[in-house]
Amino acid sequence: MPNIFETLGGVFDNATRGVSENAKNAAEVNNLKRKILYEEERIVEVFADIGKKYYKNPEEDPAVLKVLCDDVDTRRKRIMQMRKELNSIRGCKICPKCDAEVDQKFQYCSVCGAKLLDDDEEDEYGNSMETNDYFTESDSFFSADTIKNY
Repeated sequence: MPNIFETLGGVFDNATRGVSENAKNAAEVNNLKRKILYEEERIVEVFADIGKKYYKNPEEDPAVLKVLCDDVDTRRKRIMQMRKELNSIRGCKICPKCDAEVDQKFQYCSVCGAKLLDDDEEDEYGNSMETNDYFTESDSFFSADTIKNY
């Protein structure tokens, strides 16, 4: 028969592991949010550079602007990957139709009823989560187009 100290020791060990795991997850969430913010700030700076270059010389060599646009695309992909990691830690998915956070165990959005996509799936319009422009923390700022497909 185990004594009371052994029993309590096991309870405290489990509680300590749970607190430690929560602290680790919180640190990861904050780190990802900080990285996302950094990438978004860099995108704003690159957009400003594109505007300045075009303003100063509208006939600028397209290759110069393409390098900057490629940088924006690379940063957008990084942000999307970090958001997927962040949502995984939080245990949720983002609805492709209304951008609501939904528990990852569900297959349909509890807000609008849309089918939730896995990372490699496409919706009925051919949009995958990889090509979705609506992924930044500032919501529509980096939207590639003004009308979202529903």
